Amino acid sequence: MAMIQTQLREKMPPLRGAVIGYGFIGGHGHLPAYIAREQARGDVRIEALADTCAARRAQALALHPTLRVYDDYRSLLAAESHRLDFVDICTPPCDHATIAHAAMDAGLHVLCEKPLTTALLDAERLLDHARRAQRVLFPCHNYKYAPVVQAIRDTLDTNRIGTVRSVTLNTMRNTHAKGVPEWHTHWRRHNEYSGGGIVMDHGSHSFYLLFDWFGAYPESVTARTTNLAPDRYDTEDNASIVLTFPQGFATVQLSWTAGIRKVQYAIHGDAGAIIVDDDELELSQMRRGDGPDVAQGAVRWDVEKRSIASHWGDASHTAWFDALFSQFVSCIESRDYVSKDAIDAYHCIATIAAVYASTAAGCREISISEVLARGGNRLAVA
Repeated sequence: MAMIQTQLREKMPPLRGAVIGYGFIGGHGHLPAYIAREQARGDVRIEALADTCAARRAQALALHPTLRVYDDYRSLLAAESHRLDFVDICTPPCDHATIAHAAMDAGLHVLCEKPLTTALLDAERLLDHARRAQRVLFPCHNYKYAPVVQAIRDTLDTNRIGTVRSVTLNTMRNTHAKGVPEWHTHWRRHNEYSGGGIVMDHGSHSFYLLFDWFGAYPESVTARTTNLAPDRYDTEDNASIVLTFPQGFATVQLSWTAGIRKVQYAIHGDAGAIIVDDDELELSQMRRGDGPDVAQGAVRWDVEKRSIASHWGDASHTAWFDALFSQFVSCIESRDYVSKDAIDAYHCIATIAAVYASTAAGCREISISEVLARGGNRLAVA
């Protein structure tokens, strides 16, 4: 049976898609990954593209002359929806919800850059729409597919550190990610486009990893954000966040003003720990010894170190996209319209909302149930 299913999949025509938004991530990340996959597997073909910037459209045509290019998503959907299977939304977050609704109304599946939306109610409505339209809504939670992060998942699956009790995630950047020079290069620092600063931009990555590693959603959040350039920008560039989970807690540090570009993760279980410094992974497993206490040999640790190339310095993360797209294809084939990833995206928005609420309340602890009650929690428990 498995062989027959594989043969049928191989004979299926390629999924036909369109990229909406030809900025940095669309031009340097997604589109090159699609082209590489089409050449390697032949199961996807990007046929159209839309961007509101004339210079970006001209560049897209110069590099990819076979694409049909449009000046906005509306004209693309009007002309192309009958011959497409999906759209990939690579615009700033302010437009994600509007474009996703329009695409599903046109009968198309939706792959969408994170964050899925900038407001919780918008996220709820999108998930509800996907269910009613029976179209896949899938977020680009690409950090899950970094090789070193997949190694963390494999280690947790084999229970080598026991039950996860605490996690620390540090994401350090020396600047915000710049947009293309032909359009608003610093759009991430302007709330009207981004919906928030580093918490809105990088928070999703930290939060969906925590959801996966704890196997649960947080119960409360305490946070503080700062903006070190208030004369230039209206979004935060640093955040310090504590999240309480049913069986433990996590601390998340996010910075756009660090002196280095780096990720550092520490996952502590009741039988060991995983420490990650970019590509370097250290696994420590607890072993019983003969001493009278921990300092005198009652416990020892077996330490294993590995280097796992994950290309953290490449902001396009093209190398991770193929595995992510395979999961999107799997959801389409299985008709998993609102997958665990989509529900995680909803909870990312709820957690981001809690961060901003905590900051606004003078770093008061904010219950996630309080946030869900204000934004609607019907889909959160689906």
